[in-house]
Amino acid sequence: MSEEGSSFWISLTEKLVGIILIIVSILMFYFTATSTDTLNVFTGLFAFLGVVVLLGGVFLIVVKPPE
Repeated sequence: MSEEGSSFWISLTEKLVGIILIIVSILMFYFTATSTDTLNVFTGLFAFLGVVVLLGGVFLIVVKPPE
């Protein structure tokens, strides 16, 4: 396969993984917000982890792979 074709698939895969990570972070935020009474002191930890996953997903969507 040519270099141009593999670069396209790598870029597409990065974008899809980024979208999946954003969806996972939204689910994490939702379940953290709806179960704060169960999580008690760990609510902040799960909110922080949601932010980390969200930033990872946004990073994968924004960054261009090297050519």
